[in-house]
Amino acid sequence: MEKQNYNNYIRFYTPHHFVFYPVAALLLGASIYFSFTQAETLIWIFISIIFIFFIALSLMLRQHYALTLQDRIVRLEVHYRFFTLTGKRLEETYPAFRDSQIFALRFAPDEEFVALAERVFTENLSGEKTKKAIVNWKGDYERV
Repeated sequence: MEKQNYNNYIRFYTPHHFVFYPVAALLLGASIYFSFTQAETLIWIFISIIFIFFIALSLMLRQHYALTLQDRIVRLEVHYRFFTLTGKRLEETYPAFRDSQIFALRFAPDEEFVALAERVFTENLSGEKTKKAIVNWKGDYERV
């Protein structure tokens, strides 16, 4: 497995990204084409609208539940790591952290974690800037 870093941390799910969506896009394209070239225009427009609805719905629901749970777990993990490394509670030490900052901190190894948390708090770094500030990226290979 390739070592994870900022440039390669995005993860794809092959059946979903490279099978379902291309097939759905082809079917949508075909239904739009037939709505302009066939005599039954209204039927094909209706079929196109149904495809658009199901594609949009699958995009929204595809990760909604998994990401909600993952976000909760990541928050707990970062809070636990901070407590383990410092003996202090993160929310009491740095009360104004945004979720994007917490989620970015999960990629920091223990050696950089506490100092980076301080920097994120004092400089109010965004999640993206926090990720880019990590020197030795700690991969999260079990993300959704």
